[in-house]
Amino acid sequence: MDIIINNSSSVPIYEQIEEQIKSQIMTGELVEGDALPSMRVLAKDLKISIITTKRAYEDLERDGFIFSVTGKGSFIKGISTDLVKEKMMYDIQELFEKAVDKAIVGKVTYGELMETLKLLYEEKSN
Repeated sequence: MDIIINNSSSVPIYEQIEEQIKSQIMTGELVEGDALPSMRVLAKDLKISIITTKRAYEDLERDGFIFSVTGKGSFIKGISTDLVKEKMMYDIQELFEKAVDKAIVGKVTYGELMETLKLLYEEKSN
């Protein structure tokens, strides 16, 4: 499991970890029953606080992506990729609402907004 932290990102580190694990579930890199590194090991590997990894794992467990077994660790939960996609679509919709609100206040046109989205998507997906 590869996790890459971008320290210059405005996205909190725990969210970066969550999103990358969710992405690896969606792509099939992580499948039901796969063990995640312990919170301590992941924190050490990423050179971050164990509190940060704990927050990421707690959020992933709360959202139904992983489960923990005391004394054994955390594991990928058997979930539908459709469910994962639906959750991501919900999160995206919330972000779009904020972006549209800002666009309206800033008098950004629909075309400008869509062009920006297109450029960002192309840049990130390559």
